Amino acid sequence: MQIFLIVALVHFLALLSPGPDFFLVARTSVSSGWRSASGVCLGIALANGAFITVAFTGLSMLQEGSPLFASLQLVGAVYLVYIGMLFLRHAGHTRLTAAVGKHTGPGWWQGLGMGLLSALLNPKNALFYASLASMLGSASAGWKAACALWMFGVVLLWDLLIAVAIGNQRVLRRFARWLPWLERSSGIMLVLLGAAVLLHLAWG
Repeated sequence: MQIFLIVALVHFLALLSPGPDFFLVARTSVSSGWRSASGVCLGIALANGAFITVAFTGLSMLQEGSPLFASLQLVGAVYLVYIGMLFLRHAGHTRLTAAVGKHTGPGWWQGLGMGLLSALLNPKNALFYASLASMLGSASAGWKAACALWMFGVVLLWDLLIAVAIGNQRVLRRFARWLPWLERSSGIMLVLLGAAVLLHLAWG
């Protein structure tokens, strides 16, 4: 249960900081409405689900304590520290106004394809989910499945929430006000978690 909570927390913190997928959802919602943007949301979630499945099934074949497993844990921990540092470095510099350009948006099916490609072509997604899966190396298949379903659901619900809310300028202004603090706190948490894994590998 504890490892599930840790993985769920790390995953949610990573969702808080806007990236390419966030702006794709935002632009589509503003130009075509949240119903069209829901196609983008589903495409992003499906791509994340594919990365989750590959990462979890691939790492389930590794034995804890093996050199390959330790290497994956090392790479995953370094990556968590890396994205945490990026959050801290760019905190307060994200321009949400870039997401509200006026243009003709895609239809639902086109949005689905755009969301799928946006997430699949982002190499950070693969490494991020591999780093999370490495934390679950000794977990049972049931807990891995629970984590996978949770992460898929959270990605989909979070993006749908963005799609619905982003068209409201009042919501957008409030989110922009809190964004630097969210980025800083998320960055600190990710760095600390990555460092904890590195210490565990060094002294384990």
